[in-house]
Amino acid sequence: MPQVTFIEHNGKSHSVTAMEGLSLMRAAIDNNVPGIDADCGGMCACATCHVYVDAAWANRTGERTAMEKDMLNFAAATQDNSRLACQIPITMALDGLVVTMPDGQH
Repeated sequence: MPQVTFIEHNGKSHSVTAMEGLSLMRAAIDNNVPGIDADCGGMCACATCHVYVDAAWANRTGERTAMEKDMLNFAAATQDNSRLACQIPITMALDGLVVTMPDGQH
């Protein structure tokens, strides 16, 4: 199974294994990663799973959908590398993925 690393805004790191086919958000929730609330259950309707994708991984996580872009308008401190973890499906190509959570999400 792929391993992904979530880094909290304070620098604390959480490396977890993730089942292929599930979302990055689900990997965080299933492993009790703080800062990923997923209030909408992964329906791209709340932006409480906002993450910054490390630049080295941007091409492998895919493009933002129009709905994801709209939801990110509700997230604090968005950047060019902002994504919603619920919109990133886990594949073996993401083994080693690193994402950071914004300040205010803890």
